[in-house]
Amino acid sequence: MEDHKQCTVVRTGQYEGIQGGLFGAGISAQSAGAKALCLHRLVMPAGTRGRPHLHEGHESAIFIQSGQVEVWHGEGLAEHVVLHAGDYFHIPADTPHMPVNSSDEDMVCLVARTDPDEQEGVRLLELPDRLAARLAPLTVGVG
Repeated sequence: MEDHKQCTVVRTGQYEGIQGGLFGAGISAQSAGAKALCLHRLVMPAGTRGRPHLHEGHESAIFIQSGQVEVWHGEGLAEHVVLHAGDYFHIPADTPHMPVNSSDEDMVCLVARTDPDEQEGVRLLELPDRLAARLAPLTVGVG
């Protein structure tokens, strides 16, 4: 008997990621039966930051739709980049990173990951002391 495949439409809901940020629940194992990817919309309000984290065994691709975001990344979060609307950003599997929106405008992006369970592979990390004081005015999470 032939395996019958079905396409799925997902009407987005929302959830707060354990790493911070308000996600529009898109395509995942839970919503669409995805086997090897997830795709979500992330809104990071002005004046907020995520928690330092990595995605165990999974890479991420991000497209900035609007606003801007700083991303601290790499071992000890030693690297820093500022992303603007229209930029794409690739995060290799197991790479520490932390998004920061220190601007006065919300940042909106699309996040694709090779983890269909999306939140399952998130591993939180410690915030390095050298960044703690610098980022103290920002709130963690959805603002």
